[in-house]
Amino acid sequence: MVGGRRRRIQFSKLYSFSCLRPRFRDEHRQIGKKGYSRVVYCNDPENPAAVQLNYGGNYVSTTKYSAWNFIPKALFEQFRRVANMYFLVVACVSFSPLAPYSPISVLAPLMVVIGATMVKEAVEDWRRRKQDIEANNRKVKVFDSKSGSFTETRWKKLRVGDLVKVYKDQYFPADLLLLSSSYEDGICYVETMNLDGETNLKLKHALDVTAPLRDENSLQKLEAVIKCEDPNENLYSFVGTLCYNGQELPLSLQQILLRDSKLRNTDYIYGVVVFTGHDTKVMQNATDPPSKRSKIERRMDKIVYILFSVLILVSFVGSFFFGVATKKDVHRGKLRRWYLRPDDPTVFYDPKRASVAAFFHFLTGLLLYGYLIPISLYVSIEIVKVLQSIFINQDQEMYDEETDQPAHARTSNLNEELGQVDTILSDKTGTLTCNSMEFVKCTIAGVAYGRGMTEVERTLAMRKGIGDTSSDLLGSTADVTDSGKSVKGFNFRDERIMNGQWVNQPDSDFIQKFFRVLALCHTAIPDVDKESGEISYEAESPDEAAFVIAARELGFEFFERNQMSISLHELDHENGKNVDRSYKLLQVLEFSSARKRMSVILRNPENQLLLLCKGADSVMFERLSEKGRLFEAETKDHIKKYAEAGLRTLIVAYRVLSEEEYRQWEEEFTKAKTSVSEDRDELVDAAADKIERHLILLGATAVEDKLQKGVPECIDKLAKARTKIWVLTGDKMETAINIGYACSLLREEMKQIVITLDKPDMKALEKQGDKEAIDKASIISVREQISEGLDQVGSVKERSVLFALIIDGKSLAYALNKNLENSFLELATKCASVICCRSSPKQKALVTRLVKRRTGETTLAVGDGANDVGMLQEADIGVGISGVEGRQAVMASDYSISQFRFLERLLLVHGHWCYRRISMMICYFFYKNIAFGFTLFWYEAHASFSGQPAYNDWYMSFYNVFFTSLPVIALGVFDQDVSARLCLKHPMLYQEGVQNILFSWPRILGWMCNGLVSSMIIFFFTSNSSIPQAFRKDGQPVDYQVLGATMYTAVVWTVNCQMALSINYFTWIQHLFIWGSIAFWYAFLVIYGFLNPTVSTTAYQVLVEACAPSPFYWLVTLLVVISTLLPYFSYRAFQTRFRPMYHDIIQIRRLEGSESEISSELPVRMEGRILHLKERLSRREL
Repeated sequence: MVGGRRRRIQFSKLYSFSCLRPRFRDEHRQIGKKGYSRVVYCNDPENPAAVQLNYGGNYVSTTKYSAWNFIPKALFEQFRRVANMYFLVVACVSFSPLAPYSPISVLAPLMVVIGATMVKEAVEDWRRRKQDIEANNRKVKVFDSKSGSFTETRWKKLRVGDLVKVYKDQYFPADLLLLSSSYEDGICYVETMNLDGETNLKLKHALDVTAPLRDENSLQKLEAVIKCEDPNENLYSFVGTLCYNGQELPLSLQQILLRDSKLRNTDYIYGVVVFTGHDTKVMQNATDPPSKRSKIERRMDKIVYILFSVLILVSFVGSFFFGVATKKDVHRGKLRRWYLRPDDPTVFYDPKRASVAAFFHFLTGLLLYGYLIPISLYVSIEIVKVLQSIFINQDQEMYDEETDQPAHARTSNLNEELGQVDTILSDKTGTLTCNSMEFVKCTIAGVAYGRGMTEVERTLAMRKGIGDTSSDLLGSTADVTDSGKSVKGFNFRDERIMNGQWVNQPDSDFIQKFFRVLALCHTAIPDVDKESGEISYEAESPDEAAFVIAARELGFEFFERNQMSISLHELDHENGKNVDRSYKLLQVLEFSSARKRMSVILRNPENQLLLLCKGADSVMFERLSEKGRLFEAETKDHIKKYAEAGLRTLIVAYRVLSEEEYRQWEEEFTKAKTSVSEDRDELVDAAADKIERHLILLGATAVEDKLQKGVPECIDKLAKARTKIWVLTGDKMETAINIGYACSLLREEMKQIVITLDKPDMKALEKQGDKEAIDKASIISVREQISEGLDQVGSVKERSVLFALIIDGKSLAYALNKNLENSFLELATKCASVICCRSSPKQKALVTRLVKRRTGETTLAVGDGANDVGMLQEADIGVGISGVEGRQAVMASDYSISQFRFLERLLLVHGHWCYRRISMMICYFFYKNIAFGFTLFWYEAHASFSGQPAYNDWYMSFYNVFFTSLPVIALGVFDQDVSARLCLKHPMLYQEGVQNILFSWPRILGWMCNGLVSSMIIFFFTSNSSIPQAFRKDGQPVDYQVLGATMYTAVVWTVNCQMALSINYFTWIQHLFIWGSIAFWYAFLVIYGFLNPTVSTTAYQVLVEACAPSPFYWLVTLLVVISTLLPYFSYRAFQTRFRPMYHDIIQIRRLEGSESEISSELPVRMEGRILHLKERLSRREL
């Protein structure tokens, strides 16, 4: 836009802008009291009084660690893991003579585990740090009062009271008081999508007394003091006063420019810094990056506690019997076990002090049986999760070609949580929608125009099995005329009125008036590209921009606006030529949520006075004149069908005013808007209401906030997986409801429960200004509405009746009160869909926290703007959409995707796989360690609890490192119970993770018992079959080293074959790791056995000379392994045949070739379990 034209427009002369001027309200009386004590010395930050206030700087930090606290905080995070703390204690104790192995064998693995995880944490936090550095070092112009000019400085150096200059398309560096702008009357346009997710521009207006401060000389003379509220998170209010030139002027949100919002359609603004850094409203809405741990990992700690208890128990049992046996070694001077030399005792073995010896044996047992606690579990899980994240990042099905954005797992800690999500809390704008409005249909003079079907219509048609829909209202896509090129905001196709064909229609006069209203009734500003001559529009809402674009595309191009007139290029329906017509603008009655309509009064070139109006059908039909209702029935019918199609509708009407009527009304209106009484707004609304009567109906518009591709299908699939979806949006209630219908979150058969404080009695109370009375009445009203909602839900016994809860921001603030949050959550959880409107970022985070903590279920938050950061960080899992609103949400998220539809695959495929893999992996880990650890216990019992380990030291050291580690990693990375296609085809399979069936306590204890039984079979079968008879050809029996090698061979074979039985999906990697681990055991025995006996000790030549030549060794191994695996094999065969889980059913049907016959419902047993758990949850909430 040309700068000269912009300066000529003084929108403050129009009513719609002059009404934005603040006036003193009841809140301003609080200035100077608690909560309203901030004082800002404008253009004088070095004032002694300002220095004494010691306000914080503008430096911001969103990192989890700092250079000073990284080491202690990161160590604390690591030693929150019980096993890590245990091995730290063991490492310290291992330096004593009590240890059965060297200290380095314990300390080195611990240091590797802790070090690797800390490096990973440091890398992830450094990424956040780089984002902070970029933001803190952005440049801004700040006024130097000494030199009288602007100098460039970094954001982080700004102070409260500094005077700054911000240019077009720059972000505001702090919360500023708008002094003036490039417009003479001090208005500017602001884009707040980083704060509330909305792309429509907000109008801000400087005070009249500061608007002339537009040069350096006048700014240098500025002496003013701001007194205002203290820092708070409320984005939608501001209370303050400006003391300037001896006047005390009220300030409101209209004069405040918030940090991270952007200046648009304005060359520059001057502002004073009011809040800096973490005092700004956007940072007040932010929360500290949390330390997230998955539910499986937290349960894993409990399992480790159980194993600690087992460790202490077996150590105590061993020490007790050791003490008893030691005490009996000297009896009446006789030595029972003389070979132990009880006559020459040490503190560790002294028959005279058996209790002391038993205590030291207890400590030795704690070290010896430490193999029950798998230290390599954490390392293996970290490796597996990183590899799982790589597969998520490289999934081609989640790659968006249009934006060139793949899915990205920004953390690997929560992979398994993706398979356990019970509730999804989603932003709307930019997350579910494309963040743009499109004009798609309209009805004029009772005739519907607009071919094609919306996404909602296509979804409905597919469900009903309709192949093609063709009518005047919902035309077939085959009838659509291609316009040649795509126009943003315009998706209207109808050959009857496009390309100037409307002049041939019977109602061409109505069509002409209809599109004239769209071209004239708005507050948009044209922006002409000097090079191409193309016109774009800056509008306060995307709806308004879509209307102006639609009018342009159909022959009514709005191209110029000044203070007094609006000019159009019009198609003359009489001669078919384009003509320029200028309309004199007299009044603009702006749209508001209370009025639900907008009007302009203007004079056309024929000197007629016209009132053009557009608004919601709820207020427009009652304002029609008797003669203006010719097409009312047809229009209402079309509106109903548009609403069912998920479209947003507005009624378009007009009337002709007489000169005398307008003159009388103007006097009354001028008197009302210049009133200084408290009921000024009511007087103005009453005056506007008088003129907006006796209208003539022209038709209605229908615009679509276009959903992202695949959103309805994704929500439908997630609903079939019984995942609850809540929408938390900063939009108005009407907008949110429309989108709810569009994305299938709301359906026509649903009963809506609406909780709102937008009622006449509450408005009347607000006029009185008694804050305490308003709060008290609001709490009572919200409590009553929640109670009525619970009664309504409780009165319906049929499961087929679904409810939707819709609550506005004001009501939500009270519903989150401690006295009401339980009943609110109870109502919300009983509804199929929940929509929270006008939610601030803080409220989004609080709702997420409430759902997460009170239900105990896994929550996932998804959003795309900075206003969603708090919600993403509060949820168990945060998913950022890398859309058009910047990277703030992505940087704060755990996972990022480019489209909402990819959430379906992220959860139902990768989530299910990761949950199953990690669950199986952990269960197997505890199984193999119990199976191995208890063979040590049985052997010690066999050896009179002497503390003698059954195996060579290096056997034990390598067990979790080489002989059993790789197969379990392969399980965690590659295993699949069903394919990705079947995961998507049968979404109910996802409930296995939500109900935690694969990692429930019965299943965990079952695996642990399997390990215990395996250890008993291995030890007793091996020892009883080997010890009583000759082992070698020369008749020698089994000795200590042969028994240890034979038993260890059986353990390695058993745990690896157990893995083979557990795997559902074999790859060559799994075969290599399983059979390779067994082969490596034999290779290790050969190589290690060839070393000097001082090094190899009990393993010297044990395989080559003793075990391998003996057929008995191979026979025992075979029989013991088969006997050990038989219990698990029998159990799985029985379960699969008689009590199958859902994935078992899918696998069986797939093998039988009858996959298509699989029901989308859960098995009866699982269905009953879910209902039982829900009943228990309800009782717990009550």
